[in-house]
Amino acid sequence: MENITPDSNILVELVQTKMPYGKYKGTLICDLPVYYLEWLQTKGFPPGKIGMLLGTAYEIKVNGLTKLLEPIRLAVKKRG
Repeated sequence: MENITPDSNILVELVQTKMPYGKYKGTLICDLPVYYLEWLQTKGFPPGKIGMLLGTAYEIKVNGLTKLLEPIRLAVKKRG
């Protein structure tokens, strides 16, 4: 079994990256409503980094882990 190390930079990107298109264009990915992420999941997340971020946000929200992002959001705000 391969040893997988989580990349904490992905969580930082979730609180910094804005949705580049669609109904929620300009909204931070971490702020997208869960129903929208569920809809995207049924359609298939786009390829590449944006798809990975959307998939990560989906997993965080449907598993009730949104509070995980609060300290990261605060730390990013403090950095400016």
